[in-house]
Amino acid sequence: MTCCNVAIIGAGPYGLSIAAHLRARGIEFRIFGRPMDTWLTRMPKGMHLKSEGFASSLYDPDSEFTLGAYCQHEGLPYADLGLPTPLETFTSYGLAFQRRFVPQLENKIVVSLSRSAGGLELRLVDGEVCYARRVIVAVGLTHFAYTPPRLSTLPPELLTHSSAHHAVDHFQGRAVAVIGAGASALDLAAILHQAGADVHVVARSSAIPFHDPPRKRSLGERILRPNTGLAHGWDLVFCTKAPLAFRLLPERFRLEFVRRVLGPAPGWFIKQQVVGKVPFHLGVNVTAAKVRNSRVHLELTNQAGERQPLVADHVIAATGYRVDLRGLTFMSFELQSAIDAVEQTPILSSNFESSVPGLYFVGTAAANSFGPLLRFAFGARFAATRLTKHLARADSRAAVAVKQHETRIEEATVQPQDAV
Repeated sequence: MTCCNVAIIGAGPYGLSIAAHLRARGIEFRIFGRPMDTWLTRMPKGMHLKSEGFASSLYDPDSEFTLGAYCQHEGLPYADLGLPTPLETFTSYGLAFQRRFVPQLENKIVVSLSRSAGGLELRLVDGEVCYARRVIVAVGLTHFAYTPPRLSTLPPELLTHSSAHHAVDHFQGRAVAVIGAGASALDLAAILHQAGADVHVVARSSAIPFHDPPRKRSLGERILRPNTGLAHGWDLVFCTKAPLAFRLLPERFRLEFVRRVLGPAPGWFIKQQVVGKVPFHLGVNVTAAKVRNSRVHLELTNQAGERQPLVADHVIAATGYRVDLRGLTFMSFELQSAIDAVEQTPILSSNFESSVPGLYFVGTAAANSFGPLLRFAFGARFAATRLTKHLARADSRAAVAVKQHETRIEEATVQPQDAV
């Protein structure tokens, strides 16, 4: 059994950025997880990031080791705007960041998290039990993959979520139906097509909302719709510059805004890889999914009620992610039940703390509190800066309290001198 002040679960952009800030401030912590694991194992090989180069960095306290600085040092192509970053470049940069700023990362998985008398108890995959005063959950998207109920009845050998596919070579020569119209769906469709699969894209939307390619914008356009690390628009300026103010907005507005703004959309650069090369079935819903002779028979129904069949050897649900505390399977039911939540997402203080003292959430799990900024790596700077300052103040107050307590004990034990 061991004890620590702060434990971080997760070693992606948020976990590593927070750890780098804590280390710089001399705050004692432990961090658990495989570095950049989601990006290395759950994103399709060969994809490119949608976010611009300047918005795709991890964050050290001095903001010196940016993606741009790394690419310059390694002689890799890079631009703040207009040049999509390859996944391989981003992951190699993240691993370099970890080696430089978080060398103490422990490549261990947390298998359970529960409450204990002195704080929170973590059990690691190697059997170690660690008691932490504070725990930061920075697991990213890994636990929140969403599959529609209509598809979830299919057997796992015929249905997978898009997050299960880093390589797709084994689909060569097979018919694959990709359900979805977002970046995950179209990235996978392109890579499947290149691998020699007979891929079909199925989506409810009547058109694929590809991003517009970058171009030089006029002064008027920049004024009307300023650029941010997320996209263009004054509403996104507010989201990126004032996440604390966003948190004060009415709950219903916040939830709807996060749900509506910056929805799934493929990058502009993927369009030429799929249009005219991959069949699209748009404006349809999957109204039935059955297995016959080891193949999936889908029934697609449009708004007019017309039905068409589609037969595939495998179905990939590129249907995104939905934050749901129940998806954190390492967290005890008792602990999950103690967290105040709305729509199964934690309600957080201005310092990312949940209703369970000492338990914090960052990244996508914090988006309903702080806005869409927290759904992107670009939000790691705000989370790391805000949370680290809070923990430093808390440690300072604790140290003062301990010193005052020790002083009172010393004064109480001093015996008055005998009168002469």
